Amino acid sequence: MPDSTGYPPFRLGESRFDQGFFYGRLRHFLDVIDPRTLLVSENRLRECMKLLDQFKYGTLPAGVTNAQLWEAQKVKQAIIHPDTGEKIPMPFRMSGFVPFGTPVVVGLLLPNQTLASTIFWQWLNQSHNACVNYCNRNATKPTPMSTFFRGYLGAVSSAVTIAVGLNILIKRAENFSPSTRILIQRFIPFPAVASANVCNVLLMRHTELSEGISVLDDRGNVVGTSKLAARHALTETALTRVVLPMPILLLPPIVMAMLERLPMLQKHPRLVLPVHSMVCLCAFGLALPVAISLFPQNSQIHVSELEPEISAATECKILTYNKGL
Repeated sequence: MPDSTGYPPFRLGESRFDQGFFYGRLRHFLDVIDPRTLLVSENRLRECMKLLDQFKYGTLPAGVTNAQLWEAQKVKQAIIHPDTGEKIPMPFRMSGFVPFGTPVVVGLLLPNQTLASTIFWQWLNQSHNACVNYCNRNATKPTPMSTFFRGYLGAVSSAVTIAVGLNILIKRAENFSPSTRILIQRFIPFPAVASANVCNVLLMRHTELSEGISVLDDRGNVVGTSKLAARHALTETALTRVVLPMPILLLPPIVMAMLERLPMLQKHPRLVLPVHSMVCLCAFGLALPVAISLFPQNSQIHVSELEPEISAATECKILTYNKGL
């Protein structure tokens, strides 16, 4: 039962929200992407980790509340990778995805893009995505840097090829008026980014398919390594990366097409970029928690869906794996 502060009893390594339902996962990931954790000091991080260690070893000081323990775990999970135990660089944390990624989204959606600007913004976007993918990967198995660069080059190549190709096709189309052509061009980033995101995930994490990822029992012990669990993890992550750019890259062009007709923006065209940036920020802030909440980060799978040797190695019927973000 929740205590007087409204917090449930603390459970180390678990979420305080029910991960079996979308709303619980949404509330959990709103904690994960909370940008305020970017401002946590090194001393505060050490205090949080010390508090969690004291809870783990039964040496917790008297008077520590559930609220303090849940907050400590929130800080640790936002900054420390669950598999490696290392700090994730600030721009590549999930809590930094919106603040550091919004300027790139604004650049992707700028009207009247030249060939050079299209290539630049797609490259910058995929560079950021590649680093986020790598820093939030399932790291139960070591990943060589060559795999990272292969995924990065594949994602950049696919994004630039699709974006430039669609731009050229639209510019050559004779049936569109100039205004229609500009409007359609604003939607080009979505297919380019969505396909590149999938390419990025699959190329960067394909070793998981060949080597498998660790699956854990209900006590947190590693039962074995499963390629089938890895397939589930990559499928869920790829679907998330397709859903994520939908509202980010589809809503702002529609909203801006309406706002740009307002007398105020027509009279003060310098306001278009700040308004555009705010629209992108709101869309990004809405889309990210919804997309990553589609599946729990620590997903569960029945042993019947895994390899026979995994089933034979445990009496647990439901195992857990970290799908990455």
